[in-house]
Amino acid sequence: MRLTKTKYINDVPAFKNQLLTWSQQFNEVVWMDSNQYQTSYSSYDAILAVDAFTSIQTDYVSAFDTLQDYQQTTNDWIFGYLTYDVKNGLEPLTSGNFDGLEFADLFFFQPKKVFLFKGNQVEFHYLNMVDDELESDFEAISATEILEEQPLAYPIKIKLRIHKDAYFEKVTAMLQHIHRGDIYEANFCQEFYAEDAEIHPLYIYQKLNAVSHPPFATFLKVADKYAISASPERYIKKEGTTIISQPIKGTAKRADDSEVDLTLKNQLEHSEKERSENIMIVDLVRNDLSKTALKGTVKVEELCKVYTFEQVHQMISTVTAKIPESTPPVEVLKTTFPMGSMTGAPKLSAMKIIEALEETKRGLYSGTIGYFTPLGDFDFNVVIRSILYNAAKRYVSYSVGGAITAKSNPLSEYEECLVKAKAMREVLEG
Repeated sequence: MRLTKTKYINDVPAFKNQLLTWSQQFNEVVWMDSNQYQTSYSSYDAILAVDAFTSIQTDYVSAFDTLQDYQQTTNDWIFGYLTYDVKNGLEPLTSGNFDGLEFADLFFFQPKKVFLFKGNQVEFHYLNMVDDELESDFEAISATEILEEQPLAYPIKIKLRIHKDAYFEKVTAMLQHIHRGDIYEANFCQEFYAEDAEIHPLYIYQKLNAVSHPPFATFLKVADKYAISASPERYIKKEGTTIISQPIKGTAKRADDSEVDLTLKNQLEHSEKERSENIMIVDLVRNDLSKTALKGTVKVEELCKVYTFEQVHQMISTVTAKIPESTPPVEVLKTTFPMGSMTGAPKLSAMKIIEALEETKRGLYSGTIGYFTPLGDFDFNVVIRSILYNAAKRYVSYSVGGAITAKSNPLSEYEECLVKAKAMREVLEG
């Protein structure tokens, strides 16, 4: 059981900063912020969970069974992540590429303390074992000094796991698979990284969020491992018996000149290549949702709509479905994972080719971070535009990718990757 209390906040942005700074004392932290971006199906403006009462950590072999048992037994708020490599428990797949980060395949925890933001109200949800700390916590948070600029201890020099010529060769190889008919589309990713790197994760998050303002911003801390995410993409959400997925495919850079920026947006809206990328993934998502949906309820509510973010224009579609009330929430994740926007079509063939051509184990990148409510609803993002950090190993990494189709040009794909990586590189290298 939880004690719930609502507080009214005069300066919400300042209180968010104070709360995030205060949260760093705990080993388990999940912060998700919409940045006031009015997306469809938003439940909260922001949400924070800290301090595990119970938790699970497992590898891919029994990931979904373990998660389902935990979610149904706990019957409470739980927060956590699934890495991309959980796929290996669903299909005959492997992940044998280099892993500099070493995140567990799956981690979830039941927080002692949850904070829900809506407008100028914050709901405090405290487990009864700590409910006597609520008022003193509120006073401590309100008195917390906002984090000041934290200069990097050492200059960070970003390296490329795949250099430009090798990238061209790998995309050309993927195009050969497409022309042979092995796949229609695949998401090919490359890693940028730095070794012996020391960063202040919360400060890096605040810098990245300030230049991106995405609707699915996330800060995750699990002991010495961090995810600092400026994700613009929702993977999947459950509200009652409604399921919502909002895949992104199609990217255009922004321009300082408003007329040029509008031209770039219009070009994206009318790009035959980008629309075909998006529509192929929409078809894949429709098929995935149909595995648990009631017959005839899978609908495309929005197709190829272009949204504008601080760094890029993005083409987003919205697909919904209805499921029987008896469907276990985790079953929806199991039948749709990994998300189509980060794999390709057909999904299994695309994942096999991705593994053969990429040089880094994806891990949490292109996985998902999110939460379940006590009622069994959930909301999960796609871990893209994200900096991942293993503080113990002093290893920092971010990956970017793009959809390769028959109409892809290796140079254009490479340049799109650099556009997506721009904010993360600037934040890390200054």
